[in-house]
Amino acid sequence: MSGKSAFVVEGTVVATLPNGLLRVELANGHRLLGHVKRRQAPLVERVGVGAVVTVSLSPGDLSHGFVILNEEKL
Repeated sequence: MSGKSAFVVEGTVVATLPNGLLRVELANGHRLLGHVKRRQAPLVERVGVGAVVTVSLSPGDLSHGFVILNEEKL
């Protein structure tokens, strides 16, 4: 799968899980598990259900992604 880059979409947090995991629902109804990168871990406490977040998805696995948190939106 080399050569394929990730794409970025927006979604809504539907559940917060332990260890920096978020259940995110995209606009098309697809739900996925979002991981927060370690440097943004302190921001997870400020993310609640209903928050709009940006998710970076790999074309190989659409069920997992990295959540990109923006301090200004929180």
